[in-house]
Amino acid sequence: MSAGLNGIELCVFDAYGTLYDFNSAVARHRPAIGPGADALTEMWRIKQIQYTWLRNSMGAYAKFWQVTGEALDHCLAAQDIAAADIRDKLMAAYLALDPFAEVPATLERLKQAGKRLAILSNGNPEMLDPMVRASGLSDKFEAVLSVDAAQVFKPDARVYRLVEARLGVRSDKVCFLSSNCWDAHGAAHFGFRTVWVNRADAPDDRLPGKTNAQIKDLSQLPALLGVS
Repeated sequence: MSAGLNGIELCVFDAYGTLYDFNSAVARHRPAIGPGADALTEMWRIKQIQYTWLRNSMGAYAKFWQVTGEALDHCLAAQDIAAADIRDKLMAAYLALDPFAEVPATLERLKQAGKRLAILSNGNPEMLDPMVRASGLSDKFEAVLSVDAAQVFKPDARVYRLVEARLGVRSDKVCFLSSNCWDAHGAAHFGFRTVWVNRADAPDDRLPGKTNAQIKDLSQLPALLGVS
């Protein structure tokens, strides 16, 4: 067990990129998209996150579904992709993204060990609830929390504050996990103990908030928490 992660009561997971593979939306429709599929999926994610930060700066919150669609529209135009119905198909796929391979077993181990589990995501409930149901993981989480309740996106502190307000767990008893390094830093700056799930082997962001650990995927989490 990491010395910085003893006494954890609640594990809170980011959804997109941490539990669920956002690349799976484009992967399902690769033949229709053509050779620009990889560039599209990378640009879509970058633009999606960029729009949340810009909307935070502008004080112009909109549901993540709208932001995701606006980001996709930009990227389809930028990549000159005009396949019939591809926008509708990609947006529909976002409601049933695939969980990463290790996720179901990891969540089950944590739950059997008595850890409380929740999601805290930029996604709005109308996106998150169908996705969690489609993956068959609904029974693993006691709560699926959305920034929509705070009307602002991560890494604003009002988002992370939802955890204590809704679940009654002190910040120092929470382990927050995200594949987005900036999100992990934001959560650490707020007061959570945090683990960066560095699936892409990326360099660390130089941001406020010290993370407690870094792992390649969620299969390494139980050992960090002392779960056998």
